[in-house]
Amino acid sequence: MTEDFFAYQAQTSPHPLALKIERAQGSYLYDDQGRSYLDFVAGVSANTLGHQPESVKRAISDQLDKYMHVMVYGEFIQSPQVDLCRFLADKLPERLNCTYLTNSGTEATEGAIKLAKRLTGRAEIVAARNAYHGNTQGAMSVCGREEQNRAYRPLIPGSRFIRFNNEDELKAIDHNTAAVILETIQGGAGFIKPEPGYLKKVRNRCEQVGALLILDEIQSGIGRTGKFFGFMHYEVEPDILITGKGLGGGMPIGAFISSTENMSVFTENPKLGHITTFGGHPVIAAAALATLRELYDNHWMQKIDAKERLLREHLQHEHIVEIRGQGLMLALILSDPEKVNYLIHQSLKNGLILFWLLYEPRAARITPPLNISDSDLIKGCQIILRILDQIK
Repeated sequence: MTEDFFAYQAQTSPHPLALKIERAQGSYLYDDQGRSYLDFVAGVSANTLGHQPESVKRAISDQLDKYMHVMVYGEFIQSPQVDLCRFLADKLPERLNCTYLTNSGTEATEGAIKLAKRLTGRAEIVAARNAYHGNTQGAMSVCGREEQNRAYRPLIPGSRFIRFNNEDELKAIDHNTAAVILETIQGGAGFIKPEPGYLKKVRNRCEQVGALLILDEIQSGIGRTGKFFGFMHYEVEPDILITGKGLGGGMPIGAFISSTENMSVFTENPKLGHITTFGGHPVIAAAALATLRELYDNHWMQKIDAKERLLREHLQHEHIVEIRGQGLMLALILSDPEKVNYLIHQSLKNGLILFWLLYEPRAARITPPLNISDSDLIKGCQIILRILDQIK
């Protein structure tokens, strides 16, 4: 299978981890030799409730018995879609009451940008340097990372870039700006939180010039920071909210959310202003709704702060320069990339899955399932510390 993996499946890096997965359960993966691996990555923040959560599996099975795909998005009334959108509206601020379901976070980014341009009649998007909003041409055009973008230019024109947390650069947001798009917590850049008051100042500047605020919560949403969405920590509300990853509980989904009034512009002039065939797939929507209900019914978000404190308490070592992020969206910052590479590879050999961040080579990702046990958190920390002890 390893030979076929490299021969027939397109690769994204020269040296993938190439772990042969046989099965997964809870917070563990198992390879074809029966070895277990404690998962501190959760499918890159996607497996909100770990692997094979019973409530999600049951929702998928129940929906499979009824129907799968029946019509392109938005034409037939399908209860999984309607119930999911209503649940989101019930948990979000009043003006975020209308959801457009997509297949991925990247597609949600594309839809959000289109919506902002349509609502404002403007073309310019202001984004942050070192942002990550997805990998399609439109999403890349607002990512602000030239090392990633240069091989694919020309991208969509009309983007301007500011430094995240730099208030002096907010003057770049002006009357030509359709929207500002920011990750509430910058992901690929190293899990960088907004400074106190920063997002409020961005919001105020947008209101001054008539621009919209888009917050990308593809990674920081669905309880990962201890609140349903990260912006809820900062007393600010976006005009358009983007989500994905953990929303599906391990199944592929994305969504962009705004007001019913805003979303109505997609229905005419032209009709079909934004369309998707498989977005809101009933099986996936059922899985997402089951994930959200479990998240709330079992009060997992209320336990995240304590889990973060436990990780920070047990991850103290001379090679750990800093722990960035919030909740169970944490990045171990070491002094140089080679130490990170050593830690990730040695952790895998010792039964722990860690991973890199996209742009910050000194960072090791810690984004476990939200329902991981305290004992497994401590076990993972002990493996990390033992490996760091080996570094001179």
